[in-house]
Amino acid sequence: MAKLKKFGIVLASSALSFGMFSSIASASLNEEGQQERIQIQVASTENVFTKNDLIKKFHELFPKKFDFLTSSDFYMGGAHVYPDDNTVRYDLSFNKTIDGKRVYGSVGFVGEKLEIEQFYYQPALEKDSLFPAKVSKEAAKKIAIDFVAQFLNAEDYELEPNYYNYYPQQILTEPIRYSFSFARTENKISIADQRIEVSVLGNGEIVNFYKNPIKSEKATFDDAKQIKDQKVILEKVKENLSASLQYQLNNDYQTGERNVQLVYQPTMKWQGVHASTGKWLTSNGYVEEVPKITKIEKLAANPLPPKQKGITVESAKKIAEQFLNFKSDKVKLTISSLDEIENYNGQPVISVQYMYNYATGGTGGSIEINKNTGEIIQYYDVKSHLLEQIGEKQKTEKPISKEAALAQAVKYLKEWAPSYLHNYAMPVEEPFFEKGINSYYFNFPRIVNGIVVQGDQIGVQIAADGSLGSLNINFQEVENWPTIDKIISAEDAKAKLKEALSLKLNYMKQGIDEDNHHYDLVYSPTFNEDPMSYLDAQTGEWKSIYGANNTTVISHPWAEEELNYLISAKILDVKNNKDFNADASITKGEALKVVMNSISYFYSGGYYGNRENMPQTFDNIDPKHPLYQSVERAVEMGVIKPAKSFDMDAKVTREELAAWYIRVLGLEQAAKHSDIYKLNFADANKVNKEYTGYVALASSLGLLETDQDKFNPEQEVTYAELAASTIRLAHEMSEKRNGIYY
Repeated sequence: MAKLKKFGIVLASSALSFGMFSSIASASLNEEGQQERIQIQVASTENVFTKNDLIKKFHELFPKKFDFLTSSDFYMGGAHVYPDDNTVRYDLSFNKTIDGKRVYGSVGFVGEKLEIEQFYYQPALEKDSLFPAKVSKEAAKKIAIDFVAQFLNAEDYELEPNYYNYYPQQILTEPIRYSFSFARTENKISIADQRIEVSVLGNGEIVNFYKNPIKSEKATFDDAKQIKDQKVILEKVKENLSASLQYQLNNDYQTGERNVQLVYQPTMKWQGVHASTGKWLTSNGYVEEVPKITKIEKLAANPLPPKQKGITVESAKKIAEQFLNFKSDKVKLTISSLDEIENYNGQPVISVQYMYNYATGGTGGSIEINKNTGEIIQYYDVKSHLLEQIGEKQKTEKPISKEAALAQAVKYLKEWAPSYLHNYAMPVEEPFFEKGINSYYFNFPRIVNGIVVQGDQIGVQIAADGSLGSLNINFQEVENWPTIDKIISAEDAKAKLKEALSLKLNYMKQGIDEDNHHYDLVYSPTFNEDPMSYLDAQTGEWKSIYGANNTTVISHPWAEEELNYLISAKILDVKNNKDFNADASITKGEALKVVMNSISYFYSGGYYGNRENMPQTFDNIDPKHPLYQSVERAVEMGVIKPAKSFDMDAKVTREELAAWYIRVLGLEQAAKHSDIYKLNFADANKVNKEYTGYVALASSLGLLETDQDKFNPEQEVTYAELAASTIRLAHEMSEKRNGIYY
């Protein structure tokens, strides 16, 4: 499964266990409905490795780099396996504080040879890793290539040429991070499921890598000489291409804002074309004819009544006990806790923590029950792992059919979450079947105005015997859905899709069957060579979810680099670069937004639609105001003071900006004692007394520079000056925080 997920990830209820033979089971469904791998801890293995064995292997990979760590700085985790892979894995982590700076990391080993599979390192933050980074992207690429070749012995891996760095939205106090993807090759052709991901910090340090496990050394591959011409396949794909209009939910996790837009996506029920036979690859194998598009069929034509109208904590406990009932004399169900919370979709829920206790330990997890309806909206089954731990083997039987599994999924939804069903449709894509645990995964898409909504879906897992494996309802309240009256036609969208379409030849293995060691050569479709691109239905332009196509470039004699970085990082919003004047004065509202976006993430519930209880400091900045998030965060941090109103359209002066910066650094108490400061500027007498300490400190720290020995305190701040000084502020913040990320 790809490490990077698209928007719309749904986290399932967590599950954990303890005991002589314990499992840690946590799950999530991505957009395709595929489940995250579940770790199952094992008590012992044939090959017993000590912590020192793992430390020795670790130092072999990074000779001399981590010599500052002693044995006591390391912690060894338990051995574990996965349901679909019995190879034993071992975890080693480390943590140390050096000169007040904390460093930590982890490394994962696999198999009898203790091959290193993954690595994560959080070094002390250095100025060289912040913008402007010491190491360029090109230099970082060479570092990554050398690392893969030298330390991972990956001679058969090649760097993916069009791999994007999906880190455009980050605050300035975080380091620049370059990410690269390497694909293992056969006959100089990429193997889709065998990759190495490497991340390099702006100072050149390798801080992260992950290597997909190679499950079989017996693999065979299609003959690369026996393939059809790519041009022939490309025309075949174009003939069968159509455009689907969809709503796309975009959550900006930096600002807390959310928007909905209409997009066109290619309509396909296939993943590629077999390179030698020309057959269409689907989730159920190869077919001669291109699969027909499934018509939208609502799960319920009209709203169904909820299971209950409002529930208490006590009634939630009874619902949970009924739902989690496990018939066995060896097991006792215990409800550990019940918490009334608002989940990540902004829905009021009661989170129920539970535990199945047995003679040698226990296995448990949590479920979420909608407080308004009494319906189960988040659940992951741990019973299959529980059976192993109480010595009862799960029956191995032939899975029920896909049709029967779908009927079971619909049955469970009608039983446990009826009031949601009129918002969703039957699956339009084929289910994913995971043979390792004999389970089907179905996605029921949300439908609004007859249009599929990307990012909102119901995910259901059905086990081989028809039991419910997991249930995840992703539903977000949206006030205004865009109308279709001002969009390009489906035919125009189809033409643009064809124009952007290209094919990539790669080796792919059908499903995850461990008995299948053969890789097929498949032509896979890509658009603009960007898997995250989409066609804006209103403008007809191609865009990327992560803004990788942002080409806005601002010219400026001394702040060009800073301005363009802030724009690319989504900190400074420039609608039209032709009309943008970097030397124009900036308003308080816009300046505050830039400063807050530079130094702070916003994780507020403001975009969930539940605004009744949200704080409002200023009469003129309510929760619906575009500056609300920035203003309230600034008040919370003490950057601006509460008042009746906030004059967002007034221009911000240099002495006011100095006060903001000093408050951000937590030095206001020192700055308030204006009498102890002596300003040596030629225009010191123009500094308002209340700002004397702030100006003195901001100048001495190099945050705001002078011009011909003048501070110009009442001069209005320009976009260029704000960009350059905000980056200097971020550097000072990282230094004051002793290198600890915050």
